[in-house]
Amino acid sequence: MISCADTEKEILPPVSDQPHDYTQLMNKTVEVPVGYNLEAEHKGDVVRIDYKTRDYAEGTGTVRTNTAYVYLPYGYDGNAERRYNVFYFVHGHYGTAVSFFQDENGLLRNLLDHMVENGDMSPTIVVSPSYNYGNPTTNYADADPYCEALPQELVNDLMPVVESRYRTYSQSTDAAGLEASREHRAIGGFSMGAVTTWYALEHTLDYFKYFMPVSADCWSLGRFAGMNRPRETAEYLAGIVRNSSYAGNGFYIWAASGTSDSAYGETLVQIQAMAQLKDVFPVTNLTFHEKDGARHEFRPIAEYLYNALPFFFPNRQEGGTNSYEHLTTSNTVKDVIEHKAFAGFGRFILPAERSYNDNMTLQNVESMLPYHNYITGERAVETINTMIDYVHDGNKLFYDIYSDADKQADSRKNNTGLFFFRGEPGKPFAIVCPGGGFSYVGAIHEGFPLAIALSKMGYNAFSIQYRTGGAQVACEDLAGAIDFIMRHAEELQVSTDDYSLWGGSAGARMAAYLGSYGTQGFISAVHPRPATVVMGYTGHSDYTRNDPPTYVVIGDNDAIASASVMRQRVKNLQAIGIDAEFHLFPNLRHGFGLGIGTSAEGWEKDAVAFWEKYISRKK
Repeated sequence: MISCADTEKEILPPVSDQPHDYTQLMNKTVEVPVGYNLEAEHKGDVVRIDYKTRDYAEGTGTVRTNTAYVYLPYGYDGNAERRYNVFYFVHGHYGTAVSFFQDENGLLRNLLDHMVENGDMSPTIVVSPSYNYGNPTTNYADADPYCEALPQELVNDLMPVVESRYRTYSQSTDAAGLEASREHRAIGGFSMGAVTTWYALEHTLDYFKYFMPVSADCWSLGRFAGMNRPRETAEYLAGIVRNSSYAGNGFYIWAASGTSDSAYGETLVQIQAMAQLKDVFPVTNLTFHEKDGARHEFRPIAEYLYNALPFFFPNRQEGGTNSYEHLTTSNTVKDVIEHKAFAGFGRFILPAERSYNDNMTLQNVESMLPYHNYITGERAVETINTMIDYVHDGNKLFYDIYSDADKQADSRKNNTGLFFFRGEPGKPFAIVCPGGGFSYVGAIHEGFPLAIALSKMGYNAFSIQYRTGGAQVACEDLAGAIDFIMRHAEELQVSTDDYSLWGGSAGARMAAYLGSYGTQGFISAVHPRPATVVMGYTGHSDYTRNDPPTYVVIGDNDAIASASVMRQRVKNLQAIGIDAEFHLFPNLRHGFGLGIGTSAEGWEKDAVAFWEKYISRKK
């Protein structure tokens, strides 16, 4: 492949001396340990899969058969409960599906065996597919349409076979199931396989979180467009991300090449152009990794994989539900409560106020939230596993808002606290108040997912666990939570200005009351009112002339809250000069949370845009 002029090297930023501390764009790779090229004592299995697919490249839809190879880590058959991440890696022009595991005397297979054996990464299933139907084109550039077609083939045909046959994190292999498990899936490729990886970012961002293009630019705007039109290519890819549900922390591009690789310059010039678009491609989403002296050949791939895979899939599975191991829908409520990651507060992950059987599986979590809709066990488990990873990464998840003396004076205050999902240091915070009719706290559906989504957009987000039994005590707890955050803002690294309150149903009433009356309406502490209140599906109609700007959402098929009451409240606020917006979604019932898969999906992004109007410009 063509390389850029040597003058490109003159504009390189300094290279980090800490290859796994990705705080800047450029990073040096770490050498593979001696002996990783030899056979390991404990070997994984490589299985051939022949599967039915279609001719997507020519667009004829002709049925055909393709072949892929699947690496199963050592011990796969020994633990029937363990789930595995999946990494799809696409070969270069003159390779085939089996090349990944055979070339250089099984170099990459040996590497994977040693990495699993030594705990370098979480045990991962690796799949080697093929884009060229086993018959390479004479000119490698003519393979472009086949590269673009492969991501579609993966999602439609190969991934359903692999991820239904083996124990991955996919609870189902339809589009919804694959998307729900995307955080446990990566795709990468070398040379034309990297071209394929860029196409996967363009066409299948919903199904992969991690992208590893090695030694090739993006051809979405034409062959070698990433090299010849880097700015346009960067803007095009940024548009793909901005229009997706995964802007922010929802994706990561780990690009690489060797400094003597013929494709080094063409890859790097595109990466540099992308890095200029810091709103989409900051170093928290995009980094470049170089191996000194490496050429455009198979052997350096080992070093790129050795550096990338532990970053994508760090070793978190240590055995047993009392470790940081992920859960599945077959796990029980008791497994959640007793999970090591949630020590001291596990009872609050699911509705602690509801009466349920500890041995009930998470597949049936919907039965625990009678006032909510659009709940699935798969999404609940995905949220729980995200929280497990958050704790494993060294973050403190749960904070008490009351002192021991407070709890001794009122034992019900033992059932309170804040779940914190960190955003960018110094940014404003949001508190999410889950609903549940003041009889339970539906955080698993309405609190944690929304707080996680806000944190991925850079904001510091809390989900509150409050006392049930009525609006008064719940609002006292919300006021106490605001007071706690204000007093500990430096420790939490949050701004005390321009915060927002979010809530659904009963939680929306709480947010509205604090917006109307402030903390001083419920406790003795006085703090500024929120910059914005975001309310979901509630019949709350009270308001004052001091109410903050308010954003309202509800479905037109809500049998619990009245859309007309919410609309009228918005009109009343507007009439006294308060900015307020009303959003009615079709065919939608009560308690929809993020509304994934419904007409409301993505509403939280629009609500954040409303909030941002009232965040001080100097911030």
